[in-house]
Amino acid sequence: MDATTHEALLDERALSKLRWRCRRGLLENDLFIERFFARHESGLTLRQADALEALMDLSDNDLLDLLLGRKPPEGDLVRDDVTQVLGMLRAARQPVLSQP
Repeated sequence: MDATTHEALLDERALSKLRWRCRRGLLENDLFIERFFARHESGLTLRQADALEALMDLSDNDLLDLLLGRKPPEGDLVRDDVTQVLGMLRAARQPVLSQP
């Protein structure tokens, strides 16, 4: 895939498959992921989806450790795209504040 393709947005079918792939057994992870999709699903790129898939290959406990910042990404996860998506997931932890 070239750089332009990686920056293409996910289509509806790919987004649906990614959401299904991101279902987790640990409620805490599901909350991070649910908020992530609520904020970012309309603008997710193929590159970000690949990074999210890489994170979903982790066990629930290892993923939660990354989401909570208990440990840094290691091995194959030391990539710019994974770091970006991990930051997006962590930021989604914070509730969206509405303006009065």
